[in-house]
Amino acid sequence: MTGDDPKTLVSTEWLAAHLRDPDLRILDATFFLPGSGRDPRAEYDACHIPGARFFDIDEISDLRSDLPHMAPPVEKFLSRMRALGVGDGHQVVVYDAQGIYSAPRVWWLFRMMGQMDIAVLDGGLPKWLAEGRDVEDMPPLIRDRHMTVRRQNQMVKDVTQVAAASKLGDHAILDARSAPRFRGEVDEPRPGLRRGHIPKSTSVPFATLMNPDGTLRSPDALRVTLAAAGVDLTKPAITTCGSGVTAAIINLALERIGKTDHALYDGSWAEWGAFPTLPIATGDA
Repeated sequence: MTGDDPKTLVSTEWLAAHLRDPDLRILDATFFLPGSGRDPRAEYDACHIPGARFFDIDEISDLRSDLPHMAPPVEKFLSRMRALGVGDGHQVVVYDAQGIYSAPRVWWLFRMMGQMDIAVLDGGLPKWLAEGRDVEDMPPLIRDRHMTVRRQNQMVKDVTQVAAASKLGDHAILDARSAPRFRGEVDEPRPGLRRGHIPKSTSVPFATLMNPDGTLRSPDALRVTLAAAGVDLTKPAITTCGSGVTAAIINLALERIGKTDHALYDGSWAEWGAFPTLPIATGDA
């Protein structure tokens, strides 16, 4: 799969050409790690792609969970999308202010809710700005739109399922965190978590899937990168990371190379690393 694809990835050129389409909806899904000192909502209010609505990853989540930004219940997702004026028949494009960082999380969430007409903006807001394209600070005019959700349970895994997959070795568990975090050489950004990784998982740092300009590598280059990391593409894949955000970059990359049997471990290391009874591995093993 190459070029623009409204179900996975579109270029800034594509978005600029379709910016005035009546059924286009643009979401700014910027998210920053705790302690970054940056406020995604304030940055959106000051500067966003024309017509974009702000998708709050932390708020549009399951707030009943102690874990950060877990996938929301269907009812909450529906109510928030109605409030954003996003629904059936819309082509959604999601971007973030870091290039490709948190936008794939929202792409995955829509897909998990059975909404397929969503793409990530390749290179995100930085590429859009670098090309001198229009931005605004005005809130969009929003009209309610009905959305039909068919939750795809196979696209998300819980800790019990991941523990079984790790023990059996029947899935490729792919970890998007940096290599030093995977090997357990540095502390996790969230306090109180153990160091290391899920046994039998493979290190695929999300940065290795990117070009230097912050765009996603071509499908051919992605295949080379995944092969070099030792990923067994014959097995169904489960992605993981620190808290379920950058893991979705791997899901997007897998979809771009035509692999569709992939799921995301929503709790990720924020959950696994907090439970002393779950096994961990360190180093490259």
